[in-house]
Amino acid sequence: MTHLSPLHNIHITGSYGNYEDKDEKNLLKISEVKNLLIVQLVQYKNSLLKLDDLEIDNIKLKNETQSVAYNQNTRILWNSPKNWLLISSNKDLIKKINEKFKESDFAVTDLSHSRTVIEIDGNNVKEVLKKGCPFDFNSFSLNSCINSIYNGIAFTADMIEDNPYKIRLFTLRSFGESFYHSITDASLEFGYQAI
Repeated sequence: MTHLSPLHNIHITGSYGNYEDKDEKNLLKISEVKNLLIVQLVQYKNSLLKLDDLEIDNIKLKNETQSVAYNQNTRILWNSPKNWLLISSNKDLIKKINEKFKESDFAVTDLSHSRTVIEIDGNNVKEVLKKGCPFDFNSFSLNSCINSIYNGIAFTADMIEDNPYKIRLFTLRSFGESFYHSITDASLEFGYQAI
């Protein structure tokens, strides 16, 4: 069975919106990120395991609001108290996660095929996100994450670079196309390249 990405029917490369007579480096870049391991880790309330003792891919879990722990291949986003979203380009990491995070202490759920991941980068990324989300993006900084809504669609945002801004946006696969249209519509004013 062939795996089709959530946006395979609608993400078409090219330049859109107000892109004419603009330098390419000033345009937003929008892409679909594929082939990531996405795992939700939730520590049970009755678990006595200390977080200080837990590490994945040499990254310690943080239980701090909006924090992201990371290395070159893996990012661990804080979702809520004792709840994290692990994103990695190393798909074999799932074996180590299942070995280390025992069923008696954690619920481990592979969400890799149930999420749409859109990456948007450029100087106007925050302006695009402000159009549909109530969060104060002026305070959003490098290696931080949030859970919010964009035009009524629940999503997670992870800032992976800040010069220029590069933010990954995660939403349920079933909302992927609607979310993509909302993001690209908000980007037309600035001009964007779908890559």
